[in-house]
Amino acid sequence: MNSKHEWDLYKLVIRPVLFTGLKTDPEWLYQRTISALSWLENSPHHPVTTSTQNLLKKSLCLSDERLAQKLWGIDFPNPVGLAAGFDKDGVAASVWSNFGFGFAEVGTVTFHAQPGNPRPRLFRLPQDHAALNRMGFNNSGAAMMAKRLQNASHLIPIGVNLGKSKITPLEAAASDYRESFRLLKDLGDYFVVNVSSPNTPGLRSLQNTTELSSILDALQQENQAAKPICVKIAPDLEWEEIAAIVEIAQRYKLAGMIATNTTISRDRITTKILTQTGKPILEEAGGISGLPVRDRATEIIRFIYQQTQGQLPIIGVGGIFTAQDAWEKIIAGASLIQVYTGWIYEGPWMVRRILQGLLLKLEEHKLNSIVDAVGLQSTKNL
Repeated sequence: MNSKHEWDLYKLVIRPVLFTGLKTDPEWLYQRTISALSWLENSPHHPVTTSTQNLLKKSLCLSDERLAQKLWGIDFPNPVGLAAGFDKDGVAASVWSNFGFGFAEVGTVTFHAQPGNPRPRLFRLPQDHAALNRMGFNNSGAAMMAKRLQNASHLIPIGVNLGKSKITPLEAAASDYRESFRLLKDLGDYFVVNVSSPNTPGLRSLQNTTELSSILDALQQENQAAKPICVKIAPDLEWEEIAAIVEIAQRYKLAGMIATNTTISRDRITTKILTQTGKPILEEAGGISGLPVRDRATEIIRFIYQQTQGQLPIIGVGGIFTAQDAWEKIIAGASLIQVYTGWIYEGPWMVRRILQGLLLKLEEHKLNSIVDAVGLQSTKNL
């Protein structure tokens, strides 16, 4: 069966059963998935693991040197990564390469283990091709992630997304991020300062120049090995706020920026009532991911690329479902891209389809490498 037919099977049969037929709670289904992946991670020599991974590789992976690039001294086999939020505790770091990803970002992890916000806290918005989440950085803590990553043998780069513990006061945020980084700095290929989730009280205020400078000061003092550190920003910032963060990123010699996190805007949502709660979507807390954030994220990528003359690498994330979506972020200025919500809606064959589509785009534009496409559209306006 080719990937097109497999995708049709997922879209026409499997997804409707999972999304509506079984009326499963999205978080319950997610936990079952993570449990299965964790078992594969922890049973590397089991015959089922070997056969499963071989099947996944054959069906979902695509290797082509035109898609590869070296960024921050790290080899990325392709530009499509798994965004933070799926593998919160790094339980499947060794498994993600079998799904075709060129890299994966684990977390968000906090220094203190925490349960996150009350349930229900994860919702699908099918008519918007979106999700609403207010998970609240539920994770087992940095020490537990460090223990897991020490035992992982991954074939693709692994990023670590760092957040602030909810119990830590905002004024102590810098030391909280530093303590997590200290435990994990030898175990991740790159690191992300997440100051843009809407689901930890006050977290987004850490995007202001004074607070962010304090956090980056603390991290860079600890960063003797010069690990790449990026900052992840919200799509709801004004242009001057983004420009200020770009200036800080350059001052602290950050490796790059991730654009963007989920949005608190409800402007592009057609869903009126959240079925699971019966309440209007406007009254429901949480961040929206998926299609509604796609265009705004791409605009911000283009802005950062132009502001930095293409000198600050960008990881683009938000509303990527197709190869065209991925291409638009890359030509706007993203060196790498990440998926999460789109992957849930489109199924596990999505990564391979995107990679196939990107190769066709390179041929169409007579380009030899994905690197040649980065900022292709934005460069015209520099």
